[in-house]
Amino acid sequence: MKKPHSRTRAKAPAKKTEKVPIAILISGRGSNMRALIEACARPDYPAEIVLVLSNRPDAPGLEVAEEAGLKTLAIDHKPFGRDREAHEREIDAALQASGAMLVVLAGYMRVLTPWLVKAWEDRMLNIHPSLLPAFPGLHTHEAAIKAGVKEHGCTVHLVTSGVDEGPILGQASVPVLENDTPETLAARVLEQEHLLYPDVLEMICDVFAK
Repeated sequence: MKKPHSRTRAKAPAKKTEKVPIAILISGRGSNMRALIEACARPDYPAEIVLVLSNRPDAPGLEVAEEAGLKTLAIDHKPFGRDREAHEREIDAALQASGAMLVVLAGYMRVLTPWLVKAWEDRMLNIHPSLLPAFPGLHTHEAAIKAGVKEHGCTVHLVTSGVDEGPILGQASVPVLENDTPETLAARVLEQEHLLYPDVLEMICDVFAK
């Protein structure tokens, strides 16, 4: 029988993972952003956060990103009034300047115009708190309980012009319990979001790196 290698044998240097530059868009506390920051801190994770951008200067997630040593930027949508495209052109300029190859929406609470979606076609991801195509839009947990479904969850998808209609990249589910409230259900779904988003992003980055 062949003897196993000695535990003291010198190991070959670990292969350096090529990291894909990504930008994260947030509007609030950046709960999913935290999970992505933790994942990107791993040496073997194939993504690097080059920018965290918010449409709200007071978004708590900006401070979280700064504490993690990340570059942050706020481009307030309010001065642009109803001219969403003008606001998004400023965002796009910042994304391009950052060198990002992928844009990851993590609680970005603005409906994007077709202009920005087209500019980042097939390179923009979003996570939605339902098992799409069920319950697109807002108030998904209330809708799931009201509909009496047995399973609920979250979906990572590519962003297209249709709200929550892009190709599905990954999903995770949780059971809906008899005594669930929107809050208790949301908490369990959020736990799955924090696991699913880094996993799907890793998969997409592996494709980009090839």
